[in-house]
Amino acid sequence: MQDLTFPVVVATLLAAIFAVSGLVQLIGPGFVREAYRRWEFPPGFYRVTAVLDLLAAVFLAVPETRLWGIGLAGMITFAAVATLLGHRKYLYAVPGLILLIALAPAALSVPL
Repeated sequence: MQDLTFPVVVATLLAAIFAVSGLVQLIGPGFVREAYRRWEFPPGFYRVTAVLDLLAAVFLAVPETRLWGIGLAGMITFAAVATLLGHRKYLYAVPGLILLIALAPAALSVPL
């Protein structure tokens, strides 16, 4: 078992955030579907995002696959932030930027 260090805690919190996000997207409440429709994503694309979020959460939770999780989470979050900035939702992009920054200490928890 890995020691409970700051990078491990950050990686675990990120896994939880991506798991919750994936579950919300998978359920697809009206506000999620409406946002995807408004931003001209294909119908049902929120389910693709849900699967990617859940996959990132699983990878982040397992120390041996954490590096893959960090990479996948970084790509997902970058795409989300770029989409938000492209639609002039600057304040909504701030949590995504914080998530991107949090991936750095999580990377320190990757076993060598």
